[in-house]
Order: sequence, then structure tokens, then C-alpha cells
Amino acid sequence: MSAHKLPFSKQLAYAAGMMGWSIMTNIIIVMIPYFYLAPSNSGLMPLIPQIMVFFGLNIMSIILASGRLVDAFYDPFLASLSDKSQNPKGRRIPFMKYAIIPAVLFCCLTFHPLVTGQSMHNAWWLIFTLVGFFMSSTSYIIPYNALLPELTETAKEKVKLSSFQQIGFVLGMIFSALVNNFADLIQHFGHVGNRTIALQYTIWGLCVFAGIVMLIPVFAIDEKLYSSSKPSHLPLFKAISATFSNRNFKYYLISDFSYYMAISIISSGLLFFITVLLHLPKSMGGLLVGVMVVVSVMFYPLINFISAKFGKKPLVLVSFLILALVYVAIYFLGLFPISAKVQIYTLVICAAFPLAALGILPNAILAEIAQNDAEKTGENREGMFFAVKYMFVKLGQTSGIALFAFLTIYGIDEGHDYGLRLNGICGFVLCLLALAFFSRFKEVKPVRQEE
Repeated sequence: MSAHKLPFSKQLAYAAGMMGWSIMTNIIIVMIPYFYLAPSNSGLMPLIPQIMVFFGLNIMSIILASGRLVDAFYDPFLASLSDKSQNPKGRRIPFMKYAIIPAVLFCCLTFHPLVTGQSMHNAWWLIFTLVGFFMSSTSYIIPYNALLPELTETAKEKVKLSSFQQIGFVLGMIFSALVNNFADLIQHFGHVGNRTIALQYTIWGLCVFAGIVMLIPVFAIDEKLYSSSKPSHLPLFKAISATFSNRNFKYYLISDFSYYMAISIISSGLLFFITVLLHLPKSMGGLLVGVMVVVSVMFYPLINFISAKFGKKPLVLVSFLILALVYVAIYFLGLFPISAKVQIYTLVICAAFPLAALGILPNAILAEIAQNDAEKTGENREGMFFAVKYMFVKLGQTSGIALFAFLTIYGIDEGHDYGLRLNGICGFVLCLLALAFFSRFKEVKPVRQEE
């Protein structure tokens, strides 16, 4: 139980941390395929050769998988350190504070290739910077998310704080989706002729802004005042084993993995879907994300009401089903006998509700799982639960980006776009898998009764 109730102003401060992290993470997800495997109409030049390596994978798929593989092993190690920390200033915020500068630096360096043009040197550089970014961002987000169950007591409070957190996340998505729009402004008003340089200036600016925003919860929230959780005493491997022994948690993880793999396909392919399948300007990317966010936020009160009335699981299942149908539509983009703008806006609006629900509810569900486990075992392993979750999230995101990169060999240009369309079918299958596994999840009721 938290020592003091977290006031509204501190809840907003907490959400700000998610916005900063989201800006950089979504820049990585959205821009890497577009920046390094640029389509012919982008004004950029490809920077990594499309060479098949082994098992039918191309170099970009291997690079993205390598960066996340290192991070996946680092996640539980960092979580264990945080869970067992006896720092007088708290178990979480001291880790967050020191992770911000390296995260900003590595995110920026990711978009500064060593060679102008296709080169394996760029491939090795990208592996180095991605590993650095993923490890730095993990050092912030794992302790950050572990604070959620520690700063809240009841299920209602968890959903509310998770809703604010999700608003921060989608605001970060908007900023990352506007990278090309900001680059257009820099080229126009700054008289920068080189598109690559304009994008690099934009990314540096957004990353510095993200780092400043990530500092807000560090300085605004007194962890010792609002959280009374105690350090865990379990060694690393015993803590991991105990976390995985929760059968309910396993269904949650597999479902989450499938969902984030599917979402990464949309994030990585959005600019391609707009420009190649629909022949619309790339600057529409930011506008579309903005529309989706506004419509999603309109659903937040409804999601909070329905989840309190009927539980979170039914909403999650319905959301997976709707999202699966959205992915089917991606396959047919540009082929419907209606205008391109009507097609993409319809798709974005249909995706708004499931993305809102799946943004809010999973973290609230996991907070309840972690709280319930702590009350039963006496061990506060919130960090480990969120570390394992985010290990699977990152593996899902990486697998999604890698799958997108792999499918690009089947076509990403006008008149040769089958690789882009196949992503819709893959997303459909992944959403159905997420639905199937989450249907076996048994919704957790916290041991402590709500007031």
C-alpha cells in the first residue's frame, strides 16, 4: 500500500515519463526501416544492402533481432537490481535518472550512419547504437513501470494511472509520427537541401525534448513518500523462476508478445502504406496518428467504465478481434473502389478503440498480477514482472520489425508492393493468436479489497 495517495499533479508527472520514452522508442520503430531501407520515392538513399544471410533472413532482420536479444537478457538483470535496491531515495527513480542521457545519445546516433550509401559498416554501427539505446531505455522503463503498482492501491486507481500513462504514450507516438513533417519545416525555413540532414536535425531535437520530459517524474515524485514497498530478497534466477511459475502470467505474456509483434508491423509500415499503397504524401503520417490518438482518447472514459462494470478481459478479447479485421483491410489498401484518404481514415478510426483498450488495460492487469503475487508471497517483485513483460514486448516489437524488414524483399515500391500487403495477413494471424491465448487468462482479483 502506498504511504500517501498520489495527487493528480503527480499522476500527470508520472505520465510525462511515458511520453518521453515513447517519443524515442517510436522514432526507432517508425524511422529505422524507412531511413535505412528507403523506398525509391522517399528522397533518401538506402544505407544497408538487401543481402540474404541465412534461413532466408535479410541483414536488417538480423540487425534488429541482435539489438533486442542483448536487451532481452539485460531486462531481468536490471529488474532484479531495482527490486533488491536499498537506495535511501527509492528502488526505482535513481535508476531512471541515470538512464536518460545515454538513451538520448544512442537514439540520436542511430540515425548517423558511418557511410553515405549502402555499406556493411552501417550495419555494424546500427547494431552498436541499437544495443546501447535498448539497454539505456530499459534502465528507465522497467523501474518506471514497476512504480505503477507501488503508487496505487485499488484496481480503479491502477486503471486510472494506466490511462494517464497511455495518454503519455500516444502523445509520444504523435511526436514520432511527425518526424517527416518537422523535417519538411526544417528544409523550408532552414534552407536545408539534404533530406537526410533535415531528418537528423529533427531527431536530435525530439530526443533532447524527450529526455527533458523523462526528467519530470524523476524530480516531481518522492518515491519514499508515495510508495512503501520493501526490497525483494530473492536472487536473480530464483526471482525469474518464481515469476514464470505464475501460469496466468504466461498466457498474458504470449498474448502481449503477439500483440506487440502485430503493432510493430503497422508502426514500421505506416509510411510505406501511405506512400506506396495509397500514393499519398508522407507528411500525412503525423496527421493520421493525430486523428487516431484524438479518437482513442475519446474512448478512454468508456473503457474505464466498461472495465469497472464487466471486467478487463472481455474488452481485451473484443479489441483483439477488431484489430485482426483492421489488419485484413491493410492487404487491400489501394484496391478498394473509394478514395485513398477515405480508405486510410476509415482504417485509422476503426483501429482507435482497440488500440485505446490495449494501451490502457494490460498494464493495469499486470499491476494487479504483481500486487496479488506480492500479497501471497511477501516478496515485492514488481520490477521483475514488468521486466519479463517488457522483455516479451521488446522481443515482439523486434520480431515485428524484423518480419516487416524480411517481407520487404517481396516488394516495397509502387507496382511491386506484395511484401507490404503480406504484412496485413501476418498481423491478422498474430491478433488471432493473441485472442486465443488471452481467452485462457483468468482475470485476477486482488487479495486486498477495494475501499
